[in-house]
Amino acid sequence: MSTLLPSFHQACFLFPPPLVKPSPPPPFPRSYPTSHTPHLVRLLRSPRPLPSASLKDNWGAFTKTLSDFTSLNYWTVRDYFRLVDSVNAFEDEIQRLTDGQLAAKTEEFRRRLQEGETLAEIQSEAFAVVREAAKRKLGMRHFDVQLIGGAVLHDGSIAEMKTGEGKTLVSTLAAYLNALTGEGVHVVTVNDYLAQRDAEWMGRVHRFLGLSVGLIQRGMRSDERRFNYSCDITYTNNSELGFDYLRDNLANTGDQLVMRWPKPFHFAIVDEVDSVLIDEGRNPLLISGEASEDAARYPVAAKVAELLLPRTHYNLELKDNSVELTEEGIQLAELALETNDLWDEKDPWARFVINALKAKEFYRRDVQYIVRNGKALIINELTGRVEEKRRWSDGIHQAVEAKEGLKIQADTVVVAQITYQSLFKLYPKLSGMTGTAKTEEKEFLKMFQMPVIEVPTNLRNIRKDLPIQAFATARGKWQYVSEEVEYMFRQGRPVLVGTTSVENSEYLSDMLKERGVPHNVLNARPKYAAREAEIIAQAGRKYAVTISTNMAGRGTDVILGGNPKVLAKQIIEDNVLSFLTQEMADAESIGGAFPVKALLKIKVGPSSLALLAKAALLAKYVRKSEGRYLTEKEAKSIISESVELSQSSDMKDLERLVNEQTEMYPLGPAIALAYLSVLKDCEAHCLHEGSEVKYLGGLHVIGTSLHESRRIDNQLRGRAGRQGDPGSTRFMVSLEDEMFRKFNFDTAWAVNLITRITNDEDIPIEGDAIVKQLLALQMNAEKYFFGIRKSLVEFDEVLEVQRKHVYDLRQLMLLGDLESCSQHIFQYIQAVVDEIVVSTVDPTEHPSRWNLDKTLIEFAAISGELLKGSISGISADDLSNSIPHLYGLNSVDIINFSLPNLPQPPNTFRGIRRKNTSLKRWLAICSEDLTKNGEYRSAVNLLRKYLGDFLIASYLSVTQESGYDDTYIKGIERAVLVKSLDCFWRDHLVNMNRLNSAVNVRSFGHRNPLEEYKIDGCRFFISMLSATRRLTVESLMRYWSSPMEAEEIYI
Repeated sequence: MSTLLPSFHQACFLFPPPLVKPSPPPPFPRSYPTSHTPHLVRLLRSPRPLPSASLKDNWGAFTKTLSDFTSLNYWTVRDYFRLVDSVNAFEDEIQRLTDGQLAAKTEEFRRRLQEGETLAEIQSEAFAVVREAAKRKLGMRHFDVQLIGGAVLHDGSIAEMKTGEGKTLVSTLAAYLNALTGEGVHVVTVNDYLAQRDAEWMGRVHRFLGLSVGLIQRGMRSDERRFNYSCDITYTNNSELGFDYLRDNLANTGDQLVMRWPKPFHFAIVDEVDSVLIDEGRNPLLISGEASEDAARYPVAAKVAELLLPRTHYNLELKDNSVELTEEGIQLAELALETNDLWDEKDPWARFVINALKAKEFYRRDVQYIVRNGKALIINELTGRVEEKRRWSDGIHQAVEAKEGLKIQADTVVVAQITYQSLFKLYPKLSGMTGTAKTEEKEFLKMFQMPVIEVPTNLRNIRKDLPIQAFATARGKWQYVSEEVEYMFRQGRPVLVGTTSVENSEYLSDMLKERGVPHNVLNARPKYAAREAEIIAQAGRKYAVTISTNMAGRGTDVILGGNPKVLAKQIIEDNVLSFLTQEMADAESIGGAFPVKALLKIKVGPSSLALLAKAALLAKYVRKSEGRYLTEKEAKSIISESVELSQSSDMKDLERLVNEQTEMYPLGPAIALAYLSVLKDCEAHCLHEGSEVKYLGGLHVIGTSLHESRRIDNQLRGRAGRQGDPGSTRFMVSLEDEMFRKFNFDTAWAVNLITRITNDEDIPIEGDAIVKQLLALQMNAEKYFFGIRKSLVEFDEVLEVQRKHVYDLRQLMLLGDLESCSQHIFQYIQAVVDEIVVSTVDPTEHPSRWNLDKTLIEFAAISGELLKGSISGISADDLSNSIPHLYGLNSVDIINFSLPNLPQPPNTFRGIRRKNTSLKRWLAICSEDLTKNGEYRSAVNLLRKYLGDFLIASYLSVTQESGYDDTYIKGIERAVLVKSLDCFWRDHLVNMNRLNSAVNVRSFGHRNPLEEYKIDGCRFFISMLSATRRLTVESLMRYWSSPMEAEEIYI
């Protein structure tokens, strides 16, 4: 152990030199006025060459090293190095294994687990096996720090790893180890693209080792989802996982379930965990059904909203997107709508008008949504991606459709909902990985008990983060951004510009076109989003300029010189696709031709050209043999399968397949062979071009606005300086940016400061003072959103308990055996009888004062026609006369119990099982505190027992006499119970959402809204369960009084 710990001297004073020492970039081409305090202006804002290491830099490095040495994270990571040594000790032994012997290790591990070993005991050897498998199948060997990352994931923690450190590869270690138990592992990403990429890429390691790999994608059928969830390791995105869980809990039969019930969750690895659990935490997942609202009101309300003026007719709160009508606004709206009261329950207009104003002020086209094919599609503000299946609730989406003049889809009502926090709490073991989580460690610990472990980088980070530049106006900011992009482009350095919206990205694109700077745009528009992989592959090349929304901020690496694999595949598509399909989009129409001309052309060797020509010729023959042109999707699928074939076959095997004389054209092997040859050319080109880019200073990242969280800014910064590469970042912000307006931050002092120093609002300042102030404003925004998430979690915890009860009951009904279903029905019948008796009699009063008339009326109401002729003739007097006989009884025959002088229940409690059931019900009646303590408590309990027995026995009797088998009878019971439960649960969700919206008003009465929500929510839930039981019992009694087909049961 002592060899692992450097001496204090070494820890504090030894600083390894960077592997690559880039030349400092020359000064930016700026001309600044010097008439006003020239030295101060130059000090604050002059872009200048990066200085060599100074005494201040060395002191900063020293204090950072000392801080690292004394941190808890340092000692935690140091402890993980013992595992690394253990894994490395297995490496020589594992390397000597053949492919078959290596794959057989999986069965060996499973056998050892069955014999009593734990995952901890096989962890080192399992990690060594995965490392060797990745080396053979992917050509990638896990670094020691990646082994630490895998161990952190296995321990149920969050591994914070910098961009480019190989988080995707790290996940294979923990996924493989935990999949050995056979209970399933979910690897959760933020979108379909990454899920598919990781399943295909990392899945080769797992499949080689004998594990099954599944993939969940949007649009899959239920049978496909069921198969993929049953695999050892399943790759999916967070929204598909959540909606599958909700849909499973809306299923009517067990055959409709797709997840691994009754235990669908075992272990999850969440990629970009901070994005999923924190950024997306403010938006609960909802499944909605159509509601009967008048859609014609929305266009009318949109016209009224155009008449109303801000600050005159309504006031805005940008922070929480709320609108409040003024007295003038209310009067004008009522006049326009010809109504006397906007809040009239018979003719309600207030909600429609307020939603129309929200759509007008807060929901901007090309920022919050885009219009495509006559639909308003939401843009996820955190990822920049279009979410086609998502809709805003509470009528907001319909208001946006009305504003845009689109067809208005029906209003919706929530039928199922869950937050991501509640969803991932269902996993017994949860882990995550990201590049930016340490700033939110307290939140992760509080909500999920997941510590954040900073995994050291394999190579030292030498990226330069330049000071933030602050502008008084947006005009000045965009002018400087375009100038800096042009300057970097003239140097040859690749540039990535991060913008916050589609609108801003296209505005900057127009400015660069005016300057003649070729560039790529990556945003939510289909023509750009479809080329995401290609654009990111080119973003690190010499002269490449990329303008991107947050789409480029997650799950992607910008490789200096270009990504050879993606570029090689692109060359294959350019040469082969035109022979297979006619659907290829014109390059100019998608914005691809202009920027490509600026990049250095990749030189393809003669052998590659020959193989490309052969593949193109075979593609032409295949298309002719098919007798038709393929669709673009089919053609690209052929190329993707061929590329995957190239990764699992060597050159000799592919050459043999190409040269074989067969009836089928060997298009796949030919494309695979051409891809391998082109890949070598691309690797050589990218390596050479990458060296040139490193010499120039690496990737330069420009942020055009501070986000609502420092983490998102750090994600953008992390695009530069991956794996020890040089790079630089610069953030340019305007005091007119969205964040400052949204939170009503006081920025007048900064505008005055900028104007006083520069005498020009369009010129920036930079320095420690301005940076501290801006970061303080950003931290205030973070605190605000943390408060929202905290409140959402606290309120959702109330619903979480209720949801678990309802969903557990549903799954028990759908998957349980026939006997468990019957027991639930008997419990429901007894509970309904108990509620009737307890509500009409008082054990502290003499039976002569009990309201037995009401007891019999309600009992007859639930039993319907089922008890006609047996107990229906009993009067309140008969019942009252029999109760005194119960006083002073020393013993009672519980199985055959009957009130004196009253009809005997049908003798259906025959057999040990049913007698046991009857006895358990009596014990439950006696032990419950449902009946108040009183002199006549025992009489009340016996009355509950008698009426419950009579109804249950009569129900059993009629079902037995019906002639149907047990399977059919239990199917009816299951259908009725599930439909009743769903009906009232849907109404309960509506009531809870309304309560959530209204309960904050009670704070004005000095009452805690959360406590009020808990009390009323509990009361609502108890009422919901009572109504469910009653409706279930009434429906079953009604059904068996006059049996009908199961499909005709209507609740």
